[in-house]
Amino acid sequence: MFRIKLALMTALLTWSTVSLAKDIEWPIYGGDIYHHRHSPAIQVDPVNVRALRPAWTFDSGISAAFQATPVVVDGVMYLSLPYNHVVALDATNGKQLWRYEHQLVADHQSCCGPANRGVAVADGKVFMGTIDARLIALDADDGSVIWDRDVVGENRGIQEETDGIGEQFGEATGTSGVGINMAPVIYDGKVIIGITGVGYGLHLDAPDADAPLGAVVGIAGEYGRMGFLAAFDMNNGKKVWQFDTIRHKNWQGEFTAVTEDGVNLPRDIATEKATLADHQDAWRYGGGSAWSTPVIDKHTGILHFGTGNPSPQMEGSSRPGDNLYTSSLLAVDASTGAYRWHYQQVPHDNWGYDVASPPVLFNITVNGQPVPAIGQAGKTGWFYVHDRRNGRFLYKSEAFVPQHNMFTLPTQDGNLLYPGVLGGANWSPVALDENKRRVYIAAVHWPVEYKLHERPAADGKPAQKYSSMAPVDAKQSYGLLTAINIDTGKIVWQHQSDNPLIGGVLSTEGGLVFTGEGKGELMAFDADNGEKLWAGKTQAGVNAPPITYQIDGKQYIAVAAGGNKLFGYPTGQKLQVWALP
Repeated sequence: MFRIKLALMTALLTWSTVSLAKDIEWPIYGGDIYHHRHSPAIQVDPVNVRALRPAWTFDSGISAAFQATPVVVDGVMYLSLPYNHVVALDATNGKQLWRYEHQLVADHQSCCGPANRGVAVADGKVFMGTIDARLIALDADDGSVIWDRDVVGENRGIQEETDGIGEQFGEATGTSGVGINMAPVIYDGKVIIGITGVGYGLHLDAPDADAPLGAVVGIAGEYGRMGFLAAFDMNNGKKVWQFDTIRHKNWQGEFTAVTEDGVNLPRDIATEKATLADHQDAWRYGGGSAWSTPVIDKHTGILHFGTGNPSPQMEGSSRPGDNLYTSSLLAVDASTGAYRWHYQQVPHDNWGYDVASPPVLFNITVNGQPVPAIGQAGKTGWFYVHDRRNGRFLYKSEAFVPQHNMFTLPTQDGNLLYPGVLGGANWSPVALDENKRRVYIAAVHWPVEYKLHERPAADGKPAQKYSSMAPVDAKQSYGLLTAINIDTGKIVWQHQSDNPLIGGVLSTEGGLVFTGEGKGELMAFDADNGEKLWAGKTQAGVNAPPITYQIDGKQYIAVAAGGNKLFGYPTGQKLQVWALP
């Protein structure tokens, strides 16, 4: 018996040593093919995490919104920088191996700032979508351009003049301007990516230069264009298929008044139907940006992704109907782009409730039967769960942020509601630990005022009504990191942070959960109870997803610290990396 116990102990020790010593990569945007952002690394744990120290820092030289997820393959870190520059770094010390400098097209107008959310690496190539709507393949060895494709051509949307509107809030910083923010995904020799900026709306600066977003404004009319997701041959960039995120026929849908998950929508269905004939071409400008990297079920070949709000944003009078497939979770065939199913979280969305956070795949048991599931953390403040084979709605979680006056329409006096256009869960990816049966969500609580306005007739221009959604005093905002049981939808624990959480989450087999704060720190929590165990200071806001990887027996934690002007967080230009001494 003693020999058997000794043998078992030796085997366990050997397994643990191998686990601690083997290299662990972060090969794709979501960490693994399921988008779990959960690493098997166990070297850093709740006992020793307080000993984390800076290992190395990379200075990008560009002080701007830095949202990228680094990719680590064969000891090399590939990192997209703001404005679509790319670097390859030695992942053990940050030494730059090569740098690609991107040249934006001369007439480019960005809708959403300089941020890029990452690259994809495969077959000796590095693939990146750009804010000027190009898809580029670089040589992974030296960063030279292999091919460069314009994804959208000349149709980049229709602009609306802002005279008389911006004066009430500040200068306009975003309109319709087609680009690409997501990291690509690779499948069966194809690079798959979607476009953003197609849902027309104005992002207006606050009068105070150091303050966050002043307002988002929606104006009725035929502005913007339809979005799409497309696949390109990874060898030459030739388009293989395209799926438009706007349904061409019957985009008005069924005029849904109550969603399958039980939300009553304040819609005047009779008026919408009466005005339908006047807006027959509204679908051509329908919006539906594709913000987040799709996840592909490798067993079925089905690709899942979320879509943005309809266009124009927050103003539904010129787009009667459900506006399919906007503000939806969609499934298409990854080989052909053929439609499989969709679930529209918010039909006829008037609140900017994009399906922005990337979906995640996992398995659950329903009525004693195993079910392949897909989950998505909504701007609405619920984690939605579906049968990923057919999109059947299974449940939504307890609300992970406070909810008040949701789905109410704007008034001239203004309605206070939350969550609003900022979320809930914004674009931040979740982390999911199937062993602990938990999903970890970083979210925003920031009340907004939803108002109706009228621009008076002047200079030959008619009077025009429009709506605005403006964040209230930042002192009323905060962040919530939430652990939710994926079998029941119940909240296990929550941690409230001083600032709204925007960036993303990492979990590890070592029992830790990491996320960043806009005031300038990366935080580590005990995965079991949410206790804050450690914080690493950064020189700017941490508003990007952290990752971890292991080389030569040493585990590293890395995150981009570039701040976020939209939320009023200090900007910077560094990637910071920590490890145990």
